[in-house]
Amino acid sequence: MNNPMLSYIQKESLVHQLTGATKLIFFLIWSTTAMVTYDTRILIVMFILGIIAFKVSQIEFKQVSFVLYFILFFMLFNSLLTFVFSPFQGVEIYDTRHNLFHLFGNIYFTAEQIFYQFNIILKYCTVIPIGILFIVTTNPSEFAASLNKIGVNYKIAYSVAIALRYIPDVQRDYQDITFAQQARGLELSKKQSLWKRMINSISILMPLIFSSLNRIEVISSAMELRGFGSKQYRTWYNARSFKKNDYIVFVFISLLFLISLVITFYDGNRFYNPFK
Repeated sequence: MNNPMLSYIQKESLVHQLTGATKLIFFLIWSTTAMVTYDTRILIVMFILGIIAFKVSQIEFKQVSFVLYFILFFMLFNSLLTFVFSPFQGVEIYDTRHNLFHLFGNIYFTAEQIFYQFNIILKYCTVIPIGILFIVTTNPSEFAASLNKIGVNYKIAYSVAIALRYIPDVQRDYQDITFAQQARGLELSKKQSLWKRMINSISILMPLIFSSLNRIEVISSAMELRGFGSKQYRTWYNARSFKKNDYIVFVFISLLFLISLVITFYDGNRFYNPFK
């Protein structure tokens, strides 16, 4: 697999130059800001800033397109279920009702519901791309060193690094097993029905699980033989110090969080209401 999904992509960009701890703190505050507010104006600004961040990172859309499309499908599916189970949630929140057209029975498509679900989708579009950007621009070893630097136990930090490195390994194993099964005559192409392909995929899933368990055992044994965890501290080959750009990012995300809180709660309600 030439471009594994959700794995580190080496580039020489401003985003890549930030330390892993900086990007983690940014992502946590960014996500908190998006979750707290329902102010559409703030979410739109954050969405635009997220697009700018992707542009600055030099990550090409095609390198993460599959993951984004996959998430988009479930995001739209979730939006559909939200309307099915709670078609008047927006009406209850905004305390007004503007019927656009009748569906069936006493169910109407309202402007309030559309606006409410638009905000939900906007939240996803604000947080998810930045989360993906965090993963693909952060070297796992450097990220572990940064976590340890800000106080996270090095055992936990190293576990996170291994988990991030394991993503492309799983994808590579999946591809190898798929090719092996196809060589044995297992049909996984579009010639078969979707249901048949799903059934055949079980023949790939089981070997993948067992190979993953075997890899975990090998890594655990290797770490134990090298005395991992016997000392209270450890040094890091890829450790980096905070630089000017890191502090600028800290100031920026802190200001964004504070400004969003002021704008969101200035009237005592975190829902921006354009209907009043």
